[in-house]
Amino acid sequence: MSVIELLNETLQNKWPFEEEMKIQQEMIPAMLDGKDIVAESPTGSGKTLAYVLPILNKVDGAKKQTQALIVAPSQELAMQIVEVIREWTAGTDITVQQLIGGANSARQIEKLKKKPTIVVGTPGRLNELARAGKLKLKEIETVVLDECDQLLSREYRVVVKSFIDNAAWGRQIVVVSATITEEIELVAERMMFEPLRIKIKPEDMVKVGKVVHSFIKVEERDKTDLLRRLAHIEGLRGLAFVNNIDQLLMKETKLKYRDSPIVTLHSDMKKEERKKALDAFRNGEARILIATDIAARGLDIAGLTHVIHVDVPRTIEQYLHRSGRTGRAGADGEVLTLLSYQDEKTYKKWTRELPSKPVQKIWTQGSLIEGNAKTVDKQPKSEKKSISTKKPYQSKNSSFKGKRTFKKEK
Repeated sequence: MSVIELLNETLQNKWPFEEEMKIQQEMIPAMLDGKDIVAESPTGSGKTLAYVLPILNKVDGAKKQTQALIVAPSQELAMQIVEVIREWTAGTDITVQQLIGGANSARQIEKLKKKPTIVVGTPGRLNELARAGKLKLKEIETVVLDECDQLLSREYRVVVKSFIDNAAWGRQIVVVSATITEEIELVAERMMFEPLRIKIKPEDMVKVGKVVHSFIKVEERDKTDLLRRLAHIEGLRGLAFVNNIDQLLMKETKLKYRDSPIVTLHSDMKKEERKKALDAFRNGEARILIATDIAARGLDIAGLTHVIHVDVPRTIEQYLHRSGRTGRAGADGEVLTLLSYQDEKTYKKWTRELPSKPVQKIWTQGSLIEGNAKTVDKQPKSEKKSISTKKPYQSKNSSFKGKRTFKKEK
């Protein structure tokens, strides 16, 4: 029997897919049974619907009470969850309200007075409204922590624990993420009652695309210009990650100066700026979106061909979490790392357990191909002359000609 048959008729009639994802098959029955859950499942494996559908089956829209709380670490993820809920609750009396930073708090307070059935928000704004007595935590019967590895980190742990401690007696707690460390699992379990542990591996998913892991050796100072070149490859749609916001802002300034089809996403941006950047990326105006890990948390972007590690991640969990954003729903993808000399040892460590060895690539003739320095050496002299590690200065208005050089940055 399909787990969708466990849901009410309204939800069954709205189900648009041929089959459920593995995480949905395991989480939906468990949530309907009221169990506390710690679930780990790859990015793009269907986690949102795995907890949203049981919540919608459980809540009563006719009751003027906020019955479920979903916490997300970023504004974008919170907004995406709200969009999913609104899609599934259209035509019903179930209501949802997003409570995120960067939005008008007075307006949010007014909407809370109407007792939305479900609240979705970020930790800071939720805490602010709960402490002011505007968000009635004691009425909440289900608490979901999406991207729990972030929400249960030391930065948010005390605040998030207060949401759980002040929720209704006997509340159901569900935590989900693509990666869960032993420390986070222990923290989660202390807040729960006999939690069910669910772990879905990439190979367990119904549809898994072929993902190639590759790297290109590049000097740190040349990474920004290489990103610019990659953004001119026809058909490329890449989500690029940097480790800190300072590097992101520096790259943003240089790329804007060159009118590159690249946008950025970071915590210092206003809500309107973030939306504009995401819209430009989603509609194809920009080919690459550069973000920090936190800013990109939970982003659901269809059709990603590449995940680009501009900086080698600090942990293996980061590498896997970022990389899982391509190769989704059966589509093929590539995970490309811009590898500087000082990061080679760390990169080899993170990729040691991959099913296949990462492929080295080089930039030549306006594209990436498999190979190394020897590949260039074997080319005819006429071609070798056109391949250089130096690049003459181009003005801001010069157009991209697919040249095979790196600009030396100061």
